Amino acid sequence: MRHFLFLLGIMIIGAAALAPAIAYLGLDPLPGDFVINQGNMHLAVPVTYSLCASLGLGLFYYFMKR
Repeated sequence: MRHFLFLLGIMIIGAAALAPAIAYLGLDPLPGDFVINQGNMHLAVPVTYSLCASLGLGLFYYFMKR
């Protein structure tokens, strides 16, 4: 259980760290991403991209640790 919580923590921190980098790339939003359009302001929070990238990095870390 402790290992699972550690991996989950890595995924959440990774998603938060990767969100600005993915937003900078200007990729089209996926289902699950938050998009806010108000007047001239356009804000997209790439939750799905970040979680996928974080999951990939977490699994990479898990397999490299073995």
